[in-house]
Amino acid sequence: MPQHSDKAALRGEPSYVWRAGQARRLAMIREAALAVAGGRVLVDGCGVGTYVEKLGAFSDRVHGMDIEFERVAEASRRMARLACAAGEYLPYASGSFDVVLSHEVLEHVQDDAAALAEMARVLRPGGRLVLFCPNRWYPVETHGIYWWGRYHFGNIPLVNYLPDAWRNKLAPHVRAYTAGDLRRLLAGLPVKIVKHRVIFGGYDNIIARLGWLGRAVRGALYALEDSPFQVFGLSHLLVVEKL
Repeated sequence: MPQHSDKAALRGEPSYVWRAGQARRLAMIREAALAVAGGRVLVDGCGVGTYVEKLGAFSDRVHGMDIEFERVAEASRRMARLACAAGEYLPYASGSFDVVLSHEVLEHVQDDAAALAEMARVLRPGGRLVLFCPNRWYPVETHGIYWWGRYHFGNIPLVNYLPDAWRNKLAPHVRAYTAGDLRRLLAGLPVKIVKHRVIFGGYDNIIARLGWLGRAVRGALYALEDSPFQVFGLSHLLVVEKL
């Protein structure tokens, strides 16, 4: 994989490879949405189709959509039931999915409130949305920043701790959310929150470099997910159910 694609700033980077971090999140998705077993599933913002492919082991009715035509075209060489569309205007009937997965996508869309409303619309009553999105209190901005008009790819510390006006000048291309932000976005939608926690990342690159020491660091961070220190985790995991 190249250092980053020309869409990194605008859309983020999709999952190109499958490692321990992604496998852990897949287990969380399956636990959160039991209807994945045989249910009709939509991966909203599927990138190159990695999660569509993996969820296909549990249901033969997995669909994917993404706004980037090139990514959809690439994924279409390996799988069917893909569409190129914007998250704010999903090309599916209301109440047509048992599960919707939005994996690190909401922060990139133009209108996050409209995108969430669309996810709720296409869920059947009792269906579940599984949402991963960046935590504002993670000490590192993982989507790079703009500095003097140029995009700098990489992990930049402490950006998300700046006041909104400063943070949004450095990272106008991506959002990060507090728990309160997410509750406000969901207010008024016909859903209830089933589960909300903050999780740390997979840190597979660190483990590849540091071996046992990297695994020890990851284990310590995962232990923090069951403590008040989870507030500093990488991503929100939010599970909501359609009423």
